[in-house]
Amino acid sequence: MAPTRAKECCLLLAKADNNQQLASIGNQTGGRVFLFLSTDNFWRDYDKMLSRNINFIRPRKQEKYGLVVVFEDLYGNLWDLIEPNETNNASK
Repeated sequence: MAPTRAKECCLLLAKADNNQQLASIGNQTGGRVFLFLSTDNFWRDYDKMLSRNINFIRPRKQEKYGLVVVFEDLYGNLWDLIEPNETNNASK
């Protein structure tokens, strides 16, 4: 899978093959964010995700490095949607 019109990145998702892998679904990293989705327009993508009922785990927040929100995918993996400071416009 890849973001719309993306040429420089994609992500291969694989299904669990055995009971040990099945038991780890949603907890591969012990509850830490380990996937990062960078955007050039936080509010566009955040609003689109809201309209698609994406489950946001923590409220959006301005950090030193950019505007970020934590969400989970269908399998409980935690992601950061982040607009780095160099492109960030913190007000909607």
